[in-house]
Amino acid sequence: MGSPLLLASTSETRARLLRAAGVLIDTMPARIDEESVRASLGAEGVSVRDMADALAEAKARRIGQSRPDRLVLGCDQTAEVDGDLLTKPDTPEAARAQLARLSGKRHALYSAAVLYEEGRPVWRFVDTVRLHARPLSEPFIAAYVERNWDSIRTSVGGYRLEEEGARLFTRVEGDYFTVLGLPLLPVLGYLGTRGIIDT
Repeated sequence: MGSPLLLASTSETRARLLRAAGVLIDTMPARIDEESVRASLGAEGVSVRDMADALAEAKARRIGQSRPDRLVLGCDQTAEVDGDLLTKPDTPEAARAQLARLSGKRHALYSAAVLYEEGRPVWRFVDTVRLHARPLSEPFIAAYVERNWDSIRTSVGGYRLEEEGARLFTRVEGDYFTVLGLPLLPVLGYLGTRGIIDT
């Protein structure tokens, strides 16, 4: 490819997944007020799934319109339980409360990716994973959050499936990469059809 894919993010996980798959990337943070955008979308009645898509596009647009010479990838992830949006917990107390809500229930995780080229969207994809949490006792939740707070504070829902968070669940329906915040296989498929990567 002429130049590496430009990832509109500082997410180490997304960058690592792309690089491990052999995709050359540069990264540039897309500075948007995600909390305000989510609140505005929620007030408009936008679904939690579509919030992920809108936020991914906002990130791709922010960088893509300033760098129209590059292929820019914006990503976002949202989650919901009982129809309510889950967010990244800002305190250990918030993490405990979110995990208590997930206990014994199934919730949905949405990962969106939008590609911008020449300052406009050229491709988008939203994938859904459904996760079944085992019943979680208050002492277990408290100990889990205490052990893992530094890691889970930046994770939607308050867990990382690739770490000790795997112990929270009985079943996962969907793609593992989507849980990590990037629908990697569809992204690779698009890059392959464009000849940006070899397939």
